[in-house]
Amino acid sequence: MKTTLLLRPTVLVALFALILVGLVSPEGGWTKNYNQNHKNSRHKHIKYQHKKVEFTENFPVTDCNFSTSGSNPYFKLIENRVLHYDNLQCFSDGECDEMEELRITVLPEFEMLSFEYDGEMVDVTARVIEEYETADGEFKELSRNFFGECEGTQDVYYFGEDVTIADGSHPGQWRAGEDDALPGIIFPGGAFLLGAKYFQELAPKAEALDRAEHVEMGLEITVPAGTFDNCVKIDETTPLDKKELSEKWYCQGVGLVIDGDLELREIVEP
Repeated sequence: MKTTLLLRPTVLVALFALILVGLVSPEGGWTKNYNQNHKNSRHKHIKYQHKKVEFTENFPVTDCNFSTSGSNPYFKLIENRVLHYDNLQCFSDGECDEMEELRITVLPEFEMLSFEYDGEMVDVTARVIEEYETADGEFKELSRNFFGECEGTQDVYYFGEDVTIADGSHPGQWRAGEDDALPGIIFPGGAFLLGAKYFQELAPKAEALDRAEHVEMGLEITVPAGTFDNCVKIDETTPLDKKELSEKWYCQGVGLVIDGDLELREIVEP
């Protein structure tokens, strides 16, 4: 994969000033009290030095009014928005064995979920986002994912997914409120905090325990869909397999642009 990552040196003082006056993003409900475990840098691009910090699994869920649309610039819940990805570069270079394509669609559909959190019952109407993946033109996986944005904080919560793969099985399928599963955060609102660690899924009985770590920010990224700035990198891991690592890049105003070997090729706005 020959994705271009261009680093743009910019004095951080300006960035911090923008955050303080609220021009970059609002204060996040969860991240506002999260301790930044990195030193100040003179450059906009910063890479986090990994430290032994626990992954957060408790969130202010009961304080939220959840919306099926939202304004998180890195995870846009806009009905009928479609993103197309493929690994053409990797496949053409002979580094990938299969030609994979992924279509992510924000559907005009909703899912009702109820679960107990910190002793309180929570009822959520979640937005459904469909992911349809093929390999060499053949169906590989379909997932219907359930998300909601906490109003006022832009924290986007993940409430579960229905999964079907080519053999008809449903690995990793889970829903908040079933089999002791609880929601996680897919993308926090507010300023992007390097070193932040949190669970995206909390469904141990379904073996769904993905977790995220913020590792880089201030990136400019070029993919087939274009060149984007204000991009960040997130590493996803799971305690179920310490060797498993998924690297993802998100860009402000766009969303996910790189997922492993998959690169964003087209954006279809509603």
